Amino acid sequence: MPSPVPPDAARRHRVRHVTRYEYQESVELAQHVLHLEPRALPLQQRVSWSLAVSPEPSVMAQHSDSFGNPVTYLALQEPHASLEIVSEMEVEVHRIAADPALATPWETLSAALAASADPAARDAATFAYASPRVPLLAALRAYAGQSFSPGRPIGEAALDLVHRIHADFVFDPIATTVSTPLAEVLERRRGVCQDLAHVVIGCLRALGLAARYVSGYIRTIPPPGQARLRGSDASHAWVALWCGGACWLDLDATNDQAATLDYVTVAWGRDYDDVSPVRGVLFGGSSHTLQVMVDVEPEPV
Repeated sequence: MPSPVPPDAARRHRVRHVTRYEYQESVELAQHVLHLEPRALPLQQRVSWSLAVSPEPSVMAQHSDSFGNPVTYLALQEPHASLEIVSEMEVEVHRIAADPALATPWETLSAALAASADPAARDAATFAYASPRVPLLAALRAYAGQSFSPGRPIGEAALDLVHRIHADFVFDPIATTVSTPLAEVLERRRGVCQDLAHVVIGCLRALGLAARYVSGYIRTIPPPGQARLRGSDASHAWVALWCGGACWLDLDATNDQAATLDYVTVAWGRDYDDVSPVRGVLFGGSSHTLQVMVDVEPEPV
């Protein structure tokens, strides 16, 4: 089983994320909310970020949501047949040695969240309850219970859960949509990174633990001897589990590991609905085609 957290290190990434809509009919008016600007975190330094939108919006404004994520609001008030949003960033990611909090028995953390006796537990408790896309299901609690035996350290139990989900579920990009219920994903045991993140979150919350949905990017490495394909990377989703105090353990069931230096965090929330990269309301447009291209490339530190 992989180590919970890799040794001290740093890595810099350049990310380019292109979202392109082509509308069958002209859109008369559109409003969009974007979660594309990376968070500035103790272990993630934002070197630069830029956003280009075509056609140029009538209104563009920035604010922070209730989870502290940077959000961009766009309003397009002229007819348009297409929309292109290009987000470019450079970030430096750091990792530290394993936190002693990972050795805490998981029941201790569940009890702390229930009592909310200290500020860290009260803040984390936001992510301990059901959310629109992650209901508390008895089947998830039963599944999680195989990993969370009495007294087991939180880090060890969580990594075992991730390992089992990776083994039991099939990554299938056509098995689900953004609206597929979690119960159906659990029954069919197929889905994409968003679905697997929701399964992990549902298991942890069913045990009274706090887990948040993390949206961002992961650098992919082509097979030996093959060239890297431009635009072939994608947005990614994983989970952060509260382990006490300021310790959150990032877990990726899609890739069966804790997050490494190849992960770039953009936003977090209760589930996908809170941090969708691009969400909008349109007047007109009829049907549309969507093209998304992402490049994540390492840079010298």
